[in-house]
Amino acid sequence: MGRPALRLRLTFGVVALVLSLFAGRLIVLQGVDPDSYALAATKENTRPFLLHASRGAILDRNGVPFSVSEDAVAITADPTLTSKVAPQLATLLAAKVPGTKYDDLLAGLTKKGRYALLAHKVSPQIWNQIETELKARNEVIVEQNKGKAQDAKAPLLTGLYTESDPIRSHPYGTVAANVVGVVGDEGKGLAGLEYGLNDKLSGKDGKAMYEVDAKGNKIPNADHTVEEPKPGLTAQLTLDADLQWFAEKRIEQAVKQYKAESGTVIVQDVKTGELLTVANFPTYDPNKPLKGQSLKNPAIEQIYEPGSVHKIVTMAALADANKISLDTNLQVPGSIVVQRRVIKDHFPHGTLNLTIAGVIAKSSNVGTIIASKEMGVPQYVRYLKGFGFGEPTGLNYPGESRGRVPAGDEWPDLTYATVSFGQGLAVNAIQMTAAVNAVANGGVYMPPKLVKNYIDTNGNQIPNPTAPPRRVVSETAAKEVSTMMEAVTAKGGTALQAAIDGYRVAGKTGTAQQTGEGCGGRYCKWATSFAGFAPADNPRFVTYVVLQNPTNGRSGGGQGGPVFRDVMSYALQKYVVPPTGAKQPLVPLTW
Repeated sequence: MGRPALRLRLTFGVVALVLSLFAGRLIVLQGVDPDSYALAATKENTRPFLLHASRGAILDRNGVPFSVSEDAVAITADPTLTSKVAPQLATLLAAKVPGTKYDDLLAGLTKKGRYALLAHKVSPQIWNQIETELKARNEVIVEQNKGKAQDAKAPLLTGLYTESDPIRSHPYGTVAANVVGVVGDEGKGLAGLEYGLNDKLSGKDGKAMYEVDAKGNKIPNADHTVEEPKPGLTAQLTLDADLQWFAEKRIEQAVKQYKAESGTVIVQDVKTGELLTVANFPTYDPNKPLKGQSLKNPAIEQIYEPGSVHKIVTMAALADANKISLDTNLQVPGSIVVQRRVIKDHFPHGTLNLTIAGVIAKSSNVGTIIASKEMGVPQYVRYLKGFGFGEPTGLNYPGESRGRVPAGDEWPDLTYATVSFGQGLAVNAIQMTAAVNAVANGGVYMPPKLVKNYIDTNGNQIPNPTAPPRRVVSETAAKEVSTMMEAVTAKGGTALQAAIDGYRVAGKTGTAQQTGEGCGGRYCKWATSFAGFAPADNPRFVTYVVLQNPTNGRSGGGQGGPVFRDVMSYALQKYVVPPTGAKQPLVPLTW
């Protein structure tokens, strides 16, 4: 090594080797695989931003908003920029943003990677306060850093960002809450139509990739790619917000007055099948934190035995099959034995000579059983299916129960007897309303409708189709049953409380035993109800009222009748439906 020539050769060899390595690496970077390295560099200097699609609103039939989205933001962070100042940022955010915790924020601010979601649904006002506070603190830090060496300077409070994260708002609070439902923190529907229509309402989120500087800030005018979000559709319902509000208040009064577990009122347009009201109590306010409240819609998710309101369907089937008519007279004893089971009426009596209208007006179980013997079970089952029992309503509502009809076409005599007057089968309230509506509509079943149409961002209406109407009984049969039902609200009937001055009203009371929680599989509860339509001679609306397990009295006419009267009167007045002026037919109840 002491020889200069040898040292020169070795040095030259080492330099040549190093240069050859550099040259080889340069060839790889620029010639062999330049794209992958460019992509890696781009990824290192870009940051994804989620572009939330705007969620469609839910409106009533007149455009009144039940559920809308309001501006809010999600607070995010780039942990590569926030980890050194995480304690200060976590303290600030925990103090400003409701529902956040210091430990959770600290974990997000110091996690691995370049993206952390810290808080949902933060109002713009709160974010403005946070920005103002950050600016003030950073000005202090800059002032304190003056004159200090670079390694002694305190880091600035940076690395926080926001994304659009709208809040779901319900301007009318409890009105239609059980129907509309709620949206969760992730922006997805949790219950009701918000859940059932989530795919249509939520649209499709977009995404943007922006180049950022060393501090994670977007670089103005730098290259970026954007996948635009697709806004969701607005759903326009058939409900009337005013009538819905009135019905909810009225059923709330009834539930409290009669100390019932719950109550439901439904109003359906006879000719279109559109549901103008689906009111329940208890309900909830979706604008407030939910603490154990049920999010179900009892009108379609809860099933029960309908009781004597179901006699409307039985009589319509018998009339259509020419088994009865308004001229039918029956001798009705005080009780009847079916398979060693004694069945009585709700009032004690000896043998009565009742017309078929009298059977309905007096709500005689015994008379209904006697009349139903004229029809075989298979034929009766076909009528039940035609009226929509045991089948989905077609609303496609999440959690809907199709009810229950005894299986098969061969029933024991006791099953047939009890089903004929509304015990032994189960329905939901919308099913029962739609069945009564078929009688009001001259025997034509109109599938119930809750979503009228959808509206896109350009204001174009997209119709929401329903199943076609179907005839279930003849017009003559429907008219005969309607005439029987008018006797219910007239002198001698069971629901004088449901009569409306100036209008002809057709109705039917219901009182049914129920089983349920705490009953041990036996009957230990009751449901009282009233269903009817007006004007009876030219029906416009059907209204159905049901109270679950009232404990302060028990009467379909006395409890459901007044609610029916008030809600139906409101609907007739609002939609300017005049009395027809025709007189109620005089139908004898006895012979």
